Amino acid sequence: MFENELLEKFSRIHPITPFVVYLPILATAGYRSWARHDIALLPAVGMVVAGLFSWTLAEYGLHRSIFHWTNDTAFGRRFHFLAHGVHHEFPNDSDRLVMPLLTSVPLAVIFYTLFNLVFGGPRLAEPFFIGFGLGYLAYDGTHYAVHHFKQTTRLGKWIKRHHMLHHHADHSGGFGVSSPLWDLVFGTMPQVKKLATTRKPT
Repeated sequence: MFENELLEKFSRIHPITPFVVYLPILATAGYRSWARHDIALLPAVGMVVAGLFSWTLAEYGLHRSIFHWTNDTAFGRRFHFLAHGVHHEFPNDSDRLVMPLLTSVPLAVIFYTLFNLVFGGPRLAEPFFIGFGLGYLAYDGTHYAVHHFKQTTRLGKWIKRHHMLHHHADHSGGFGVSSPLWDLVFGTMPQVKKLATTRKPT
């Protein structure tokens, strides 16, 4: 797809890779919270839940504001294609359904640093980061599943339909992948009626 072999290599990723990379990191953060930071169970669980919930908003915001950011310049078009447009062009390419490490690792470092600044250190930041990271893994897993597996449950079918509408009917809505919560909150549920008028994905 890309003429640059290095770019081609780093744009492809096996769907199991994020779990292999990040689960040990999250487990280490969990051990540190228990063994080094001496945080009680209830506050720790509360921070994990808060981090998980915060991921859903980050997922929505990144998808809407960053992955679908475009402007009428060569850089803008190139950025959009590399960040997300390639997925819209080839939505069932199994090696481009989860976030490449070239993207997810810098984001993880940025968010971990931000959480430490907000919470005044790792004692609360690390359990929050655990929840946030689990949310990210749920997002990657859900995204792969809705593209490659038949959904048999009512919830699974609803989430898949929501994402397929984003791909094939309304690129200006349906930014939540693991959950349509924030599409409901911000009024960006995908509209079937836009199928005939929505521009082709770029």
